[in-house]
Amino acid sequence: MLEDHTKIMHAIAESGEIIGRKKLQKMIFIAKKLTFPFAEKFQFHFFGPYSEELTLRIEELCNMGFLNEVKEKKGGYYQYRYTLTEDGKQFLAVNKMDIPHLQDCMIDMNGQNARFLELVSTVLYFNNLPREEVQDKVFTLKSKQRYTVEEVDQAYEYIETLKGKVQLV
Repeated sequence: MLEDHTKIMHAIAESGEIIGRKKLQKMIFIAKKLTFPFAEKFQFHFFGPYSEELTLRIEELCNMGFLNEVKEKKGGYYQYRYTLTEDGKQFLAVNKMDIPHLQDCMIDMNGQNARFLELVSTVLYFNNLPREEVQDKVFTLKSKQRYTVEEVDQAYEYIETLKGKVQLV
């Protein structure tokens, strides 16, 4: 019953701490696109791919006492920090999960900023389109972010780097 919740907990545990709701959404989406076994459905939203299911599962994990969500005022907005609680760590110790290479990918993504992960996830969301069309979509849908051609190229390079981590044997 809690298998999908457990996968999210495992991803957060592998990351140590994830700062930002948007960042958490993008990291899970990117991991899913890299073929990690996340079940949440995503649709395109203001900040790129977004999953209401993921938001609900995070809320449920907080309510169950497995996940710690700390709300901090930062300038003119609030930022959220996610870590496992002691109960969450104990739950994962009993309900072990083996997802090869997830830790490498989660740590790598966690080291990126949310703006870049928004770009990477947007590129992956439209990965069925030719590269030029993806770039046009990025420039149109994410015009306020003012991404450059170089940043789009970096996103493609980063995706290949992550794919390399997943394919390690």
